[in-house]
Amino acid sequence: MKNIAIIGASGYTGAQITALIDNDTSLSIQGLYVSENSLDKGKALAELYPAYQQIKLSLSPLTADAKQSIVEEADGVVLATDHAVSLELAAYFYKQGLAVFDLSGAYRFADIEQYPKWYGFEHTQQDVLAEAVYGLAEWNHQQIAGSKMIAVPGCYPTASLTALKPLTPYLTDAYPVINAVSGVTGAGRKAQLHTSFCEVSLTPYGVLGHRHQPEIATHLGQEVIFTPHLGNFKRGILATITVQLAKGTTEADIAKAYQVYNDSPLVSVLQNQFPKVDDVVNTPNCIVGWKYDSQSNYLVVASAIDNLMKGAASQGLQCIKIHFGL
Repeated sequence: MKNIAIIGASGYTGAQITALIDNDTSLSIQGLYVSENSLDKGKALAELYPAYQQIKLSLSPLTADAKQSIVEEADGVVLATDHAVSLELAAYFYKQGLAVFDLSGAYRFADIEQYPKWYGFEHTQQDVLAEAVYGLAEWNHQQIAGSKMIAVPGCYPTASLTALKPLTPYLTDAYPVINAVSGVTGAGRKAQLHTSFCEVSLTPYGVLGHRHQPEIATHLGQEVIFTPHLGNFKRGILATITVQLAKGTTEADIAKAYQVYNDSPLVSVLQNQFPKVDDVVNTPNCIVGWKYDSQSNYLVVASAIDNLMKGAASQGLQCIKIHFGL
């Protein structure tokens, strides 16, 4: 049994992966941690999330002594923390020999020049960054198993890349156009006026400047146009993608390309059918649906995931289980 520490356990993603690990008989929880300044320190997780009454653990401040206990007792550490916080914590625990599963964006780009532009900080851990692998579970199994520094992908990139990566042999220079809608939990637990449920109405945001655009493009190997939207629902993502494929591409080619997921129990592919958010909420699944016009060579493909599950916590759990061979 592998012992996992969870830092940032009071947030939506941290609490979700805590519940998943608690429910997994091959894993145990070393401890739940929040920052020393957090108003949630000392509280039981079930006090913040009554749905998790079965978890009899409280949130401890991440003191120097707590960090040492993690090093001595844990096999791995989950970071459900801000990007700049994960930058330093991931490097610390990695250098202490623990497997690190970072749910932030602090290690998703190999190119250090991307971080000031998209995340607002200089990357100071180039040696650790060089060892980081991208934890897209259905595609990078071998890399996840072989590295102790795993950068779990973002939620929008997970939905988009799952839909697009099988199609790379048929992509052209035309940019895939990704329109994706997320529930408000994607903005985190912190109270903000623009994510207050009374204020939320379907709207695009981060237009031509969202940090997930270069993440998608980097790991697809193809530039994309990505427009995220905030929807007035709690959780889930639906990405609808329009892409022109190479001339001569057939429906049979596309169907064969998506057979890459035949042995992936969490990814389902539908032809001439499209998923909805309710199909995947509270599950670790991704459902992909597509339809192709062979005359114009345009494909429309939609990908549905739960942003807190396959888009974060359950994919983090996949990475943990792949890494430890569970």
